[in-house]
Amino acid sequence: MTGATATLAAAQHEGYHTPRTPNRRHAKPMATERRGIACAGNWIIDHVYICDTWPQEEALANVLEEARGTGGSAYNCAIDLAEFGPPRGGRAIPLEAIGLTGRDADGEFIHANCRRLGVDGSALSATDKAPTSYTLVVVAKATGRRTFFHNRGANALFGPANVPVDSLKAKLFHLGYLLLLDKFDEPDARFGTKAARLLATLQKEGIETSIDVVSEDSRRFPQIVKPALRHADYAILNEFEAGRTTGHDLKPGGRPDPRAIRASTEALLALGVRKLVCVHLPEGAYVRTSDGRECWQPALRLPPGYIRSGVGAGDAFCSGMLYGLHEGWPVEDCLKLAVTAAAVCLADPTCTAAACSLAKTLKLAKKYPLQKSVF
Repeated sequence: MTGATATLAAAQHEGYHTPRTPNRRHAKPMATERRGIACAGNWIIDHVYICDTWPQEEALANVLEEARGTGGSAYNCAIDLAEFGPPRGGRAIPLEAIGLTGRDADGEFIHANCRRLGVDGSALSATDKAPTSYTLVVVAKATGRRTFFHNRGANALFGPANVPVDSLKAKLFHLGYLLLLDKFDEPDARFGTKAARLLATLQKEGIETSIDVVSEDSRRFPQIVKPALRHADYAILNEFEAGRTTGHDLKPGGRPDPRAIRASTEALLALGVRKLVCVHLPEGAYVRTSDGRECWQPALRLPPGYIRSGVGAGDAFCSGMLYGLHEGWPVEDCLKLAVTAAAVCLADPTCTAAACSLAKTLKLAKKYPLQKSVF
């Protein structure tokens, strides 16, 4: 998810990788043998410009600072998860990158970044048919508000056929962003969308599934998101995305409404999410499980001047949730890591440059107090 949230958040090219061709003579991994997280979907380079103001049309704004960073659900989550490292006394979580880049400088940056951090890029392909997807991110310094100019590029060519289901080793498959993956959003006569069909196939293979959505200002949410919910174990959305999908206003008048948040998560579970729905917003995050448990985690109360940009904070939050879910943590611990990872992210104008180890991330939760609970 690319939306801002305050809920606690160049390497050299060595050649491209293409997906391994599955050896069908080998037995597929059993569900009990699976380990790791596969990050599939949008791989984007963000070109970030910090400006003194957001201008009116035909007016001038001054660029004060600029940077190149990661973008897209799959890319941001893979980097955040890799930076967390292993849990104390445990093993590092294997990570698989699944997507499509162009054969250009931005693509080289992505592939090299994955290699540097030990992310398996065997299923991260490259194409000559489109450039690496990129976003021009313009941030107004005074407010931290962001405006995006996006080129879908190679992501528009990436589809379910690029996902090597037979050779995946992961325990958990995360797909994002729906509404920004053209071939996954295409209709399917049986499952509703091509994304839903893929998620159903993965579940049959014993792989848990997770989805995230882009905060698109449109009416496509029911059409694209609802079919995928029926084949998702986890749905991690912000308040805008959850509201657009279920028809609830989670922040009437700009203030969180606990009743609307509960109603929206209940509706998402009723639409088919198997295990857990998480809704995050600047004031905190709420989880409701399929067996009726609920948990609210307030955001950290960050000092004035701390937040440099909200870019990537939603994906940092999602990464914290995925990490804890993979490790079988209690929901409360998953939320604590998620909101803290988001707060870490907020300190840098790019999506993942502030990402750090699990221990350093959790230290921030001890440094700053929590906001007042809205529940």
